[in-house]
Amino acid sequence: MPVFFFLFIVMPIAELAVLIQVGSVIGVLNTVGLVFLTAVIGAWLLRQQGLATLLRANERLNSGELPAKEVAEGLILAVGGAMLLTPGFITDTFGFLCLLPGSRHWLALQALKRMTVAGQNRGRSFFFSAGGGAGPFGQGPFGRQRPFDRDANGNIIEGEYQDQTRNDRGQLQQGQSDQDEQEKK
Repeated sequence: MPVFFFLFIVMPIAELAVLIQVGSVIGVLNTVGLVFLTAVIGAWLLRQQGLATLLRANERLNSGELPAKEVAEGLILAVGGAMLLTPGFITDTFGFLCLLPGSRHWLALQALKRMTVAGQNRGRSFFFSAGGGAGPFGQGPFGRQRPFDRDANGNIIEGEYQDQTRNDRGQLQQGQSDQDEQEKK
């Protein structure tokens, strides 16, 4: 409840007070123009930083790594973008802090300290709990976490697979060449 009180009562009043003060110093039109300018610069910066973060996440996925930091940065970028689109200088300040790489990396590291990440890569499960949960699976913000290779009862699901892609292509090509030979006769 205190968070909602701060977000919906305290912040709008503080934003109005700052806007009125700035407007009395530089004028109403200049204040509106400055708010509009920060929104445009913020949108451009959000696009640039968002694409860079997305490319880094894609590279980490392609190399077989979990892009946990990039996901955290993506969430921080989304929050920063929303703050920059909200009219006001206080939210713009926090929004720019979320979009600038140095402060965004620091915020992402702070968020990762409190997150639990689980994933699976090429048949191997991994589990990372930065919060230092209890037991092999840790205690995350959403309760006990397990790697993806376990069912709801905690039983390990084992199995083997065989990639049939090459075999299927070979059979298709063989079938096509047999059909071509039949047409020639």
